[in-house]
Parts: sequence; structure tokens; C-alpha cells
Amino acid sequence: MRLWSLHPALLDRAALVAGWREGLLAQAVLSGGTRGYTRHPQLERFRAEADPEAAIGHFLASLQAEATARGYRFDATRIRRPDAARPAIEVTTGQLEYELQHLRRKVAERAPAWLERLPVAEPAAGPTFVVVPGPLASWERP
Repeated sequence: MRLWSLHPALLDRAALVAGWREGLLAQAVLSGGTRGYTRHPQLERFRAEADPEAAIGHFLASLQAEATARGYRFDATRIRRPDAARPAIEVTTGQLEYELQHLRRKVAERAPAWLERLPVAEPAAGPTFVVVPGPLASWERP
């Protein structure tokens, strides 16, 4: 499961689609709708929020908005809390840098033309996150 902290505009088609699918799985886990993935480390930051379902709803809505802007059809009715207020989930600069390098490696293999769209450093975070200085997140498994 990869729930990208990077801004959805940075994600290539494959990462955006996978993020949507995995975000929907995360939504099911956080709402108690499945028994799998319940201890997945990427969910720690959503669980730490006062309203985890609203936090994942905001995350999914940001992916859906980017998909719509690109002409894709992500079914917004699948988001249980599409109009949730923006949470303030912190993401460290170290985590964003790690994710950017991870995405760059993936994109180099599957969509090399997308590389020119990616920054070399200091990537933007998704709308669900607030950037703070710091190292790689404790929940990340490099």
C-alpha cells in the first residue's frame, strides 16, 4: 500500500490510479470494513487523526479532483466522506524527499517522459498534508 504524501499532480497515471485503489482500501480498513491490512504502517498517520475516516476521505477527494482534471473518471460516490474538512496531517520534508525519489525510480521505468514533470527536490505535498522539517517518517519501510 502506498498512500502518497506528494501532491497528486506529481503522480504519473499508474501512481494516481494505484493511489486511488489503495486509498479506497485504506478507507475500508479505517471504517472497519475489512480485516486485511489493519496494521499497515501507512495507516498510522490517518489513525492518529481525531476523525480517521474524514482524513482518508479528504485524501481520496484530492486524488479524485486530480483525476478529473486529467480527464479520468474516478467514481466520487465511493468516497464515504468526500466533503471532509482538511486535516492537518504532518509530513516531514525527509518523507517527501524519499517519496519523490521513490516515484522518480518508478517513473523512470514505466513512464520516462513523466520524469521531466517531476521536481529534482522540494516536492509539493498533497492537500491533506502540512509540511514540517524532519527525517523520514517512522512508519515508512524503505
